[in-house]
Amino acid sequence: MKFLPTALRDVVLVEPRVHGDERGFFLETWHRERFAQAGIDYEFVQDNHSRSVRGTLRGLHFQRAHVQGKLVRVTSGEVFDVAVDVRRSSPDFGRWAGMRLSAANRRSLWVPPGFAHGFLVLSDVADFVYKCTDYYDPESERAIRWNDPAIGIEWPLEPGVAPILSARDAAAGGLADSDCLP
Repeated sequence: MKFLPTALRDVVLVEPRVHGDERGFFLETWHRERFAQAGIDYEFVQDNHSRSVRGTLRGLHFQRAHVQGKLVRVTSGEVFDVAVDVRRSSPDFGRWAGMRLSAANRRSLWVPPGFAHGFLVLSDVADFVYKCTDYYDPESERAIRWNDPAIGIEWPLEPGVAPILSARDAAAGGLADSDCLP
């Protein structure tokens, strides 16, 4: 397993070692000891799986009271995955990192506690799975507008095509108005 840096010091791209032959492949997606040696020493308490169609944009989401770290990956299809630092005390506050995750590249992304997270589906359908360090708590969930110019995420959208958003994501405010973390 390789742990690769991203544009944000705490967000890590994980590239697995893939063992393949004519039957298929095998890879580890989580190995507590290896992750701990790479500085990702967390206990995961919940696994989630979502399926979305092309053009769906989910996010940018974070939890205020039950702050979650997420280890995310795609098991079918492809997404553009984004993490945004929402810790006001961080030198990286408001900065973002984005990368393509797909069933083909088999990469995972570690989105640590203190980061908002979102993704745009690039394939016809994508299955997205992730491990969380705290339980989902709808009372403390927050959303930041996906196209906030203060953040400036360069989403790979087709020209003139708007993403498919939930009502909550469409109504989200900007980073400046958000109840970010200290």
